[in-house]
Amino acid sequence: MVKLRLKRMGKKHAPYYRIVAADSRSPRDGRIIEEIGTYNPIKEEGNVTVNKELALKWLKNGAKPTDTVRNILSKEGIMKEFHESK
Repeated sequence: MVKLRLKRMGKKHAPYYRIVAADSRSPRDGRIIEEIGTYNPIKEEGNVTVNKELALKWLKNGAKPTDTVRNILSKEGIMKEFHESK
């Protein structure tokens, strides 16, 4: 099963995440299928960038977002658009 989840980057005490589509059996920072966006929890403003078309493509193809990614996509308005297009 494909999941939309976070891949941790950055250094100790300064996390930086990439939002990726990956097989649920692969390790957290392991092989990915496609990168969808980025998330920087340290930054105050502009901490999320998401490619809306790629995110919608993966959601329509049955990818399941993790709780954190679902919250990020909801704040960006992508989950609402996905549910309206069903």
